[in-house]
Amino acid sequence: MRPNFLRFSGPVIAGIAAFFATTAAHAESAHGIAMYGDPALPPDFVSLPYANPEAPKGGKVVFGNTGGYNSLNPFIQKGTSPWQLRFWTHESLMGRSWDEPFSLYGLLAESVETAPDRSWVEFTIREGAKFSDGSPVSVEDVIWSYETLGTEGHLRYRGLWGKIGSIEKTGPRSVRITFNEPDRELALIAALRPILQKAQWEGKDFANAALQDVPIGSGPYVVDDYEAGRYVTLRRNPDYWGKDVPFRRGTMNLDEMRIEFYGDGTVLFEAFKAGELTAVREFNADKWDTQYNFPAVQRGDVVKTEIPHSKPSGMTGFVMNTRKAPFDDWRVREAMLLAFNFEFINDTITGGAQPRITSYFSGSDLGMQPGTAAGRVDDLLQPFAADLPPGTLEGYTLPQSDGSARNRANIREANKLLTDAGWTIQDGVLRNQAGEDFAITVLLQQGDSEGQTAIEIYTRALERLGVQVTVEQVDSAQFTGRNAELDFDMTFFRRALSLSPGNEQRLYWGSENADTPGTRNLMGVASPAVDGMIDAMLASESREDFVAATRALDRVLTSGRYVIPIWNFDVGRIAHAKELKQPQVVPIYGDGPEYMPQVWWYEE
Repeated sequence: MRPNFLRFSGPVIAGIAAFFATTAAHAESAHGIAMYGDPALPPDFVSLPYANPEAPKGGKVVFGNTGGYNSLNPFIQKGTSPWQLRFWTHESLMGRSWDEPFSLYGLLAESVETAPDRSWVEFTIREGAKFSDGSPVSVEDVIWSYETLGTEGHLRYRGLWGKIGSIEKTGPRSVRITFNEPDRELALIAALRPILQKAQWEGKDFANAALQDVPIGSGPYVVDDYEAGRYVTLRRNPDYWGKDVPFRRGTMNLDEMRIEFYGDGTVLFEAFKAGELTAVREFNADKWDTQYNFPAVQRGDVVKTEIPHSKPSGMTGFVMNTRKAPFDDWRVREAMLLAFNFEFINDTITGGAQPRITSYFSGSDLGMQPGTAAGRVDDLLQPFAADLPPGTLEGYTLPQSDGSARNRANIREANKLLTDAGWTIQDGVLRNQAGEDFAITVLLQQGDSEGQTAIEIYTRALERLGVQVTVEQVDSAQFTGRNAELDFDMTFFRRALSLSPGNEQRLYWGSENADTPGTRNLMGVASPAVDGMIDAMLASESREDFVAATRALDRVLTSGRYVIPIWNFDVGRIAHAKELKQPQVVPIYGDGPEYMPQVWWYEE
């Protein structure tokens, strides 16, 4: 039933009209949107600054993944799918420029409009936007995608749905989303949700899709062929609707991309050396310097390319599950950090060539500053001072060893902390007062040779403390499943972070879903201070407040001692066939799936 607005008095109607007139005056349709300020590119931009709009189309390439897959639907929680699919086959209303901290430009949507306080956002879909089967992308598809992903999709998509107060069609090609809480980032997050085809899933169980139920997308590529666990072939859609959209010019240039699956990284590397793969990313500086001198490199058939970047270090290392003993005690976690002889391990594995990660946002302006918290950072942390981990306000730095194999001073300090925490040597075994052994299981993925080497060295140090260590190496499907079920004491961990962190921080370390199976918060952080700093980040209206809140968050996470950090990936390294070419301009975020292969091309 339509509401009867005639029951309002004339003055009330006039007041409402004045309100909407004022709102409309401040809400203007635009080609792009930025988290703070205006997007860098003008309305008439030709292409992204790091794309070559004249790049030729063509070529067939082969990439390699380790492990396998049992799903071709990257949008649901069930199963394991090739991680590349959601970047190549599906699109969102807007796309991100990786040469700015956080700016979006029109893709499926030709324009975006927001309220001054960003309490709502409205998108207008481009006329001519189509799915790969030729059917138009409609407002109904958009609304269905938001609701379905928000209620049945992968956990990464569900958080937004609870913050949407309403989503409604406002015109033949326009849709408005109104939010139920103040958060400037929500308009940008909404713009990045993948859009799926509603008609494909009518009468089907989306959340339990079978392997053959490949989602139809609007992206430049479609799945052309596959064999479960062995390969997936994608081909560029010759009828792709968006080839002339400025955001897409010079991108997605390869005609065919095939992903081959290998049991581990060693086999994959040998396949690359044999010419079976077109490109690989290398994350070990020592291996890059010493093992990429095989004949194809010497002949010039394989080129080594290094890609600089300006993004934060993120966090890579071994995460401890704090939901249960013994890692629910910060003293135990500090002891584990002390026993991890980073300087010796780093020299053994990388030749000492890669610097250590010192905090979650290290290497960027968002990283915590050394010494005592001051100014706005201190103001944000003081309400939580009584419950902050030691070192948060005073300043915390990771333990350093003398570089020797024995690491005696740190082992002595670790032993003292364990004793303070109630763990003592009884009959040659480390036990607590209840007589329970200090026994942990480290979960690793098969083929992770670097992780295995690091843990082998680490285990010897832990055994000197009386800790019993069991290392379990499992295939990729089991590794993903065990992590999702939180079935580990310690496991390998990687979280890449951006120059504009936002709502994803709740997924990574927010308390709301800390104990939910499938959570990204593997360490189980449940800290009011962490939640408070994320809230402060999201409520920031100035760049200064945003930086202060992020630095404060970095302090709480780092001093929480949840992860044993390893080395930083300070530069991207790609070895590739000489036929693969890249633009001269590198985005500030450096390498990633949005860089290679998205803006590269094949040229004989």
